[in-house]
Amino acid sequence: NHLDIKRKMIAGVKRERDVDEDEEEEVRVKIGRSHGFEDKRSRHCPYLDTINRSVLDFDFEKLCSISLSHINVYACLICGKYFQGRGQKSHAYIHSVQFTHHVFLNLHTLKFYCLPDNYKIIDSSLEDITYVLKPTFTKQHIAGLDKHGKLYRAYDGTTYLPGIVGLNNIKANDYANVVLQALSNVPPLRNYFLEEDNYCRIRRPPGDIMFLLVQRFGELMRKLWNPRNFKAHVSPHEMLQAVVLCSKKTFQITKQGDAVDFLSWFLNALHGALGGTKKKTSIITKVFQGSMRIFSKKLPHPDLPAEEKEALLLKDEYQEKMSESTFLYLTLDLPTAPLYKDEKDNEKVIYFLYPLNILNENFLKRFQLTKLPPYLVFCIKRFTKNNFFVEKNPTIVNFPITNVDLREYLTEEAQVTEKITTYDLVANIVHDGKPTEGSYRIHVLHHGTGKWYELQDLQVIDILPQMITLSEAYIQIWKRQDKDEGAESHTGA
Repeated sequence: NHLDIKRKMIAGVKRERDVDEDEEEEVRVKIGRSHGFEDKRSRHCPYLDTINRSVLDFDFEKLCSISLSHINVYACLICGKYFQGRGQKSHAYIHSVQFTHHVFLNLHTLKFYCLPDNYKIIDSSLEDITYVLKPTFTKQHIAGLDKHGKLYRAYDGTTYLPGIVGLNNIKANDYANVVLQALSNVPPLRNYFLEEDNYCRIRRPPGDIMFLLVQRFGELMRKLWNPRNFKAHVSPHEMLQAVVLCSKKTFQITKQGDAVDFLSWFLNALHGALGGTKKKTSIITKVFQGSMRIFSKKLPHPDLPAEEKEALLLKDEYQEKMSESTFLYLTLDLPTAPLYKDEKDNEKVIYFLYPLNILNENFLKRFQLTKLPPYLVFCIKRFTKNNFFVEKNPTIVNFPITNVDLREYLTEEAQVTEKITTYDLVANIVHDGKPTEGSYRIHVLHHGTGKWYELQDLQVIDILPQMITLSEAYIQIWKRQDKDEGAESHTGA
């Protein structure tokens, strides 16, 4: 019975595809009757002035609004809705007759058609529409992205800086939005994804869905940095649908998630989808991966008598052991928040933390860095989970936003090999409110202007760098200074 249903579904999909292809073929035959000559009307379509650019939105899933099919989908350029096919029985054709909407765009081939007359439209004035649907970037354009702070005007009249663009919070996806915005402002990662040629030829095993993440992330990156947008914000709908699918619903659009959990999963998933392994590098590991030495030592139970402790310390299992490990981000522990707050200790402020010594269940662990990445990600451990609830530590961390030198935390050998050990902050993700109900916002540095901006969903405001350290920072991205760069080149020193 289950197999019969499955066969019927497959047959239905095949029939739908065949019908649609037959209709498309019928259209081609009609168009091609003049032995390959283009229709005289192609370059003189009288309906181009009916196109309404203010309703066009290509951020959503490309499926027919009636049949919900992904096959041969056309956008009506008068009302913005998506319809399937353009043959005489198709939804797009019926819509064109019923509502006298005549101009359609094939969302896959990027070709324009006039319905119900069924001729292709050729007109250079429509190029702005295809560019919004599929932005492309030349090497020269990418090279100049961080060299100027030119404001662009969207079709709706609002001005915006490419890259500093609001992301729509569909329901409860701000935890993912801030991570996507942070990563879109890491230049080497951004530059890689702005050029589709960098990853479109990567071979994946048949049936692998994870590459969808790479494609959608590239599309989102190009939309965020598009200087010719129709509106000054972007909806991450298709990107997040890929996240829900590829994470097997671990991360959802409708349920608040943890930004650190999402960042960790997303970086590892992208690395794997780009063909990366533990030994094979990808753009993710080239940008974010560092390495460290971990020294761990077992400690005797504190309640034991002194003689027993001394005897145990001579045994092999109580000797210090060393291991090497790579990392994509470092977790920083916070001192526990005070149980009772007095008047003086209303806001607990501590200074910058480093992951050096951790005492955990009778083990003492020490960390030394052996290789520093070009971009260093810090996650400040604000949440502790137990069987009953999640607690948040609201301690404010005070930190400089430029010239943070990590040399003293390197091994002696690394202190010789690592020439530049100084970092500047480029992104700061903040969690406000209660652990499970809170919201996220992000501070990002715009490299072209040297100014800081705060983004929270669709809201974008410029802020003073001094304001960044007053927030409950949760995730930070730091950029290693270039050889010829000091604090002067980075606003907020």
